[in-house]
Amino acid sequence: MTVQNTKNLRKQIAPFEQSTTKESIWQIINTLGPFIILWYLAYISLSVSYWLTLVPAVLAAGFLTRIFIIFHDCTHHSFFKSRRANRVVGTIMGVLTLFPFDQWGHEHSVHHATSGNLDKRGTGDIWTQTVDEYLAAPLKLRFAYRFYRNPLVMFGLGPIYVFLLKNRFNRKGARKKEKMNTYLTNALIVALVALLCLAVGWQSFLLVQGSIFMISGSVGIWLFYVQHTFEDSYFEENEEWEYVLAAVEGSSFYKLPKLMQFLTGNIGYHHVHHLSPRVPNYKLENAHNHTEPLKNVPTITLATSLQSLRFRLWDEKNKNFVGFKDIKYLTKKSVPVQVKSEL
Repeated sequence: MTVQNTKNLRKQIAPFEQSTTKESIWQIINTLGPFIILWYLAYISLSVSYWLTLVPAVLAAGFLTRIFIIFHDCTHHSFFKSRRANRVVGTIMGVLTLFPFDQWGHEHSVHHATSGNLDKRGTGDIWTQTVDEYLAAPLKLRFAYRFYRNPLVMFGLGPIYVFLLKNRFNRKGARKKEKMNTYLTNALIVALVALLCLAVGWQSFLLVQGSIFMISGSVGIWLFYVQHTFEDSYFEENEEWEYVLAAVEGSSFYKLPKLMQFLTGNIGYHHVHHLSPRVPNYKLENAHNHTEPLKNVPTITLATSLQSLRFRLWDEKNKNFVGFKDIKYLTKKSVPVQVKSEL
């Protein structure tokens, strides 16, 4: 893709960047309404069986994922035209999803500005090492990386660490406004939890909300993972890195069944979102369908996305993701004998 083509592509997306207040309000209604109803159904079904509770809990987790997408759009100031409206609604949605508005907005903006840049990794992204970095790393770091990349850790412990722990503390260097927003979010979360515990009892609250949280948290991390971890993704050193190429080649089009597309707020059109974060989630599909070059972006389905579970390291030489098991094959082809002896 030439420089001129990348400029034209961004221009073609521009008409979809305007939010529509009516659609935004309707999305809030058709997301929060079902979530509250399903939460209540999960609670009353506890009197019958916890296993029955899991049915509405799974659906509620889907709507909680959709609530996060509204929060996500608000941090990009793309959900409403008014920055104040985005901030107010985003903060409320952040309480429900356990994310502080300003802190996550900052980290996610860095993610957009550096996604696929090998020299600027480490903020708002998933820890990714190259093959050469892994081979050169001490044993302790290799073990830590393998532990981090284990699916049970990433999708099981990951939500607990990120949502419950990491999000409760301010990042180093945060400004006063960001710190105050984190304190406000934490206070509102405590107040909401206390209110619900008084209303339904702490045991029932933990069973219902805990189930919803773990399901939606795992789904959220999976979506973020698979949208940038597919075989022929895009990673370049800073001198060669290009924003538009990182968006359309390093962000997948996750083609999901319609119900899942609805519950995930069209975030499967992640290439469009990275190309222009100003496009609200309810216009991502139209932007994709009416922009011809975007129809040729990397596409993964629910079935093929499972292959991403084996991808662990970025191979700079071959420009693709590989698994730990591929390292011996790669080193036999190109790495000196002394490096092979470390394995």
